[in-house]
Amino acid sequence: MEAKYCKESRVVRTSRVFPNDVNSHNTLFGGRLMSDLDQVASISALRHCRKDCVTASTDSVDFLHAVRPTDAVCFESYVTWTGTSSMEVFVKIIAEDLKSGKRKIAATALLTFVALDQHKRPIPVPSVIPETKEERKLHETAPDRARMRKERKQESKEWAVYLTNNHPWD
Repeated sequence: MEAKYCKESRVVRTSRVFPNDVNSHNTLFGGRLMSDLDQVASISALRHCRKDCVTASTDSVDFLHAVRPTDAVCFESYVTWTGTSSMEVFVKIIAEDLKSGKRKIAATALLTFVALDQHKRPIPVPSVIPETKEERKLHETAPDRARMRKERKQESKEWAVYLTNNHPWD
């Protein structure tokens, strides 16, 4: 399987922030941002493997600056690293004040997707080739994040046995 460059999976989406997109603080609702970042990340994952894939985890979402109704919000995503069947996707969210042109990193996120065959079983994906300084930094630090994801998932499985699925009123 031939490796692919990060840029081959790059997705850029820019949109306005409208009144129905904001919370009671008049800033972009976090849930809206998370939905949008999952959408662009899923396109990056599909572009990379050209197979069906699913979100395996949202590893992190870090809100760095508020996004206001006077801003445009730009989502940029690409595959940074791959395992056997998994892909780490980085999403950078940039807020741009539409009147001043000032831009700032509003949030960053990392998600993991798994490629699936027609029977919904994991299948191998191409490795990734980073080119830019940003891509290389994310790629070289990815194995540590992958290790932490595995540990966190194992911990979740261990404590999940203590959780109930009863109705809260029972």
